Amino acid sequence: MSGQVVSLGCRLNIAESEAISGFLADGPPTVVVNSCAVTAEAVRQSRRAVRRLRRENPEARLVVTGCAATIEQNAFAAMAEVDAVVPNAEKLKPEVWTKTPVPPARALKGKHTRAFVPVQNGCDHACTFCIIPQGRGTSVSLETADVIETIARHESVNEVVLTGVDVTSWGADLPGAPSLGDLVAAILRAFPALPRLRLSSLDGVEIDPLLFELITQEPRVMPHVHLSLQSGNDMVLKRMKRRHSRRDAVELVNRMKTARPDIAIGADLIAGFPTETPEMHADNVSIVRECAVVHGHVFPYSPRPGTPAARMPQVDPMLVKERAAEVRTEVATQRSIWLQSLLGTPAQVLAERDGTGHAGHFATYRVPEGTPVGSLVTVTPTKIVEGILE
Repeated sequence: MSGQVVSLGCRLNIAESEAISGFLADGPPTVVVNSCAVTAEAVRQSRRAVRRLRRENPEARLVVTGCAATIEQNAFAAMAEVDAVVPNAEKLKPEVWTKTPVPPARALKGKHTRAFVPVQNGCDHACTFCIIPQGRGTSVSLETADVIETIARHESVNEVVLTGVDVTSWGADLPGAPSLGDLVAAILRAFPALPRLRLSSLDGVEIDPLLFELITQEPRVMPHVHLSLQSGNDMVLKRMKRRHSRRDAVELVNRMKTARPDIAIGADLIAGFPTETPEMHADNVSIVRECAVVHGHVFPYSPRPGTPAARMPQVDPMLVKERAAEVRTEVATQRSIWLQSLLGTPAQVLAERDGTGHAGHFATYRVPEGTPVGSLVTVTPTKIVEGILE
């Protein structure tokens, strides 16, 4: 083993972990934990991963990087299992990991069937619940040419996923302030044979007209939009310092579904935000129905020290847990209805390593035995088994 990278948290971490794996290829035995700090539980999971990996790799160099290691650098450095801590600002510098820099043209061979390509890092907003800007800094966009070069370095993949901390803010800091729609259009022009382009979590208020057009009209842009909703209640959204209202979110989804009926909606939602009343919680549940959210990331609120929300009146933790379960139940209901609607309809599926695959709208399908990993195959499902279309 020259290097092992364990990635926790977001798709941006996954993309960065693949780059780190390349940096470790010619170095000494090293285990890296690319940590997450989005919730207190994520930090605990990062610590557990460090302890487990030290037990499994007693002789390897163990390095922690990522958001948790950046925000709580001293705490991770003090762990007996840790040999070094690399903050986010340093983790994509090859010389940090090995004395032999990785040649710029080196092909990227990821462990995933799709290529996760970071286009942006950091965030300029100040959501009251979020500590990530403290770990990632202000928003920085990659130039279009650099993004295209990174995609070209991935050996033939059938799907590229654009990732970042605040993807829809891409371009605001570049000359001329291009939009994310401009970047997506440039990628599609540069790679006419690329069959699938997917976008990670989007802030609906920042979706520009060109991006909306591409999402709803371009077949190669996948019909799967994951929105950073966070809440379905206007007062909670205001206290979160979000920039959209419930009405904004519902109208955006309705416009998308009118223009592209097969589009699948995902959403991040926080249950039990400070000051949340039963009526506010009911709005959180009902927006799942109103927007037909079928891919839900539901987070029970947990206070992050140093954020404004941590100083607000807190909801009882047991009640937070119950409310998160209720929101997840509504997502599961909407997802079940949606999966039933897909029966009997052919779908092009990207084969994964476990015998399943994902269609453009990101439903999970069972693929025929022997289907090459990473290939595209058409599947017509006739039944649903444990949430998988077969």
